[in-house]
Amino acid sequence: MMVAVATDSSSNPSNDKPRRARRTRMTGAERRQQLLEIGRTLFAAKGFEGTSVEEIAAKAGVSKPVVYEHFGGKEGLYAVVVDREMRRLLDMVTSSLTAGHPRELCEQAAFALLDYIEEYTDGFRILVRDSPIPQSTGTFASLISDIATQVEDILGREFKSRGFDPKLAPLYAQALVGMVALTGQWWLDVRRPKKAEVAAHLVNLAWHGLDGIEAKPHLIGRRKA
Repeated sequence: MMVAVATDSSSNPSNDKPRRARRTRMTGAERRQQLLEIGRTLFAAKGFEGTSVEEIAAKAGVSKPVVYEHFGGKEGLYAVVVDREMRRLLDMVTSSLTAGHPRELCEQAAFALLDYIEEYTDGFRILVRDSPIPQSTGTFASLISDIATQVEDILGREFKSRGFDPKLAPLYAQALVGMVALTGQWWLDVRRPKKAEVAAHLVNLAWHGLDGIEAKPHLIGRRKA
């Protein structure tokens, strides 16, 4: 006599259908942010010419039209990345200028640029490259000019109080900021000596000049690293 055994198909692993993982759909703002971060990384590593829309789309897991929809193409994405980095660096420098003593203000400005290089290395690599887009939102040279304008006001007041011609403040501001920026480009790759020591030597040269340069420059502000 054969006995029919009822089986519970729900308990049989062989009958279970694999569940498809649900992909969370990004909002437009989230997708835009994702594309900006991917573009920023690729532009820093490969430059504008070495980066393609196809690669950006592939890294984001989307089709090329999605990139065009958000930025109109590679040029548009690059322009937004550059603009964001310029504003970030300018904000870091201008917000750092809080001290009363001019020498400490120089220290704070030097630290701000070195902080940006250390924390946003990809962004700085993008900024120091010559912009391949004629209508780009800005260049590193124009950014340096913007920062120099902030320093110019500080130098003008100091010049006037010491009996110097305040009309020369813009010249000195460009020279000082340019010196720090070029040193920052060099330090970007070597990372030696340490940041605080680089800042001390920069301010040493700026404050004392070659004639009165200190053998062992020191920082006078509270920050030591």
